[in-house]
Amino acid sequence: MSKATAVYLGIIRIIDGITLWVGYTVALLLAPLVLSNTIEVFMRYAVGQPTAWALEVTIFTYGALFMLGTAFAMLKGAHVRTDILWEHFSERTKGIIDATAYGLLLLPSMALLFYVSLDKLVYAWSIDERSIYTVWQPPLWPLRAVVPAAAALLFLQGTSELMKNLWAVRTGEALVQRHKIAT
Repeated sequence: MSKATAVYLGIIRIIDGITLWVGYTVALLLAPLVLSNTIEVFMRYAVGQPTAWALEVTIFTYGALFMLGTAFAMLKGAHVRTDILWEHFSERTKGIIDATAYGLLLLPSMALLFYVSLDKLVYAWSIDERSIYTVWQPPLWPLRAVVPAAAALLFLQGTSELMKNLWAVRTGEALVQRHKIAT
């Protein structure tokens, strides 16, 4: 294996490792999501006094979990794909199709989303934007920060996927994902 090939594969491994680590870390948001909902149900139905904070904790954690988990889902191949014809294509053809999609659609979209959402984050921070849905009124900048973070993670993982597909185009062989979700 040449040095350039080793570096190329090393970059893919590093990006995939970052995505894997972030995905497992973000999964920890399930704890506050379940806990806040459990407390809310107990307080509302057993005690008769709903909380003022559980709705927004649920919205914030679910939004963060959903958005920050998209790069992990991409790494695992968990996004929806129509497989009617896909399985009959060669690895090279699959690489061409996916490389085109990542290079022309995903990466520019994520760059634009990052740019636009970063501006919204800075604005929310500067005016101390707060939620108006409960008396708790938490600041909204943490939720707004999730959008550029998710866009950056998707851009990074999209770059890895583009590199994997370019490998398939060049060699005719798919790079096999080594990380499998436990079932």
